[in-house]
Amino acid sequence: MITSKNIHLLISSLIVIPTGILYGFKSDLQFELYPKTIDEFNFYKAIMGLYLGFSMLWIYGILKPQILKTAIITNIVFMLGLGLGRTISMFSDGIPTFGYKFGVLAELFLGFYGIWILSKIDNTKKQE
Repeated sequence: MITSKNIHLLISSLIVIPTGILYGFKSDLQFELYPKTIDEFNFYKAIMGLYLGFSMLWIYGILKPQILKTAIITNIVFMLGLGLGRTISMFSDGIPTFGYKFGVLAELFLGFYGIWILSKIDNTKKQE
């Protein structure tokens, strides 16, 4: 059941699943990424696997309340890790295209939202 405690996991999955598939099979379609070697194609397929794997964990966390906290923690690490990496890149490499600028805002928002939800869950358990 979708609630305010897990809606960000659903949103994350709805964004990360297609993004992962695009990285894996059509990186040039939306992302100005043009792999040329087998190693580069392999790299993007590995990224796709990570994206799909984390998305499966988040969906499982929505369906199974006993692993919700684990799903939220992994979502926080995933989103803030991407957001921080993109922020560092903006300062060291320059400003990327719109999709990546939007991505950094969405990733940071979802990561910090996850922290807020996790703090609410922990506070609720302390009061019980």
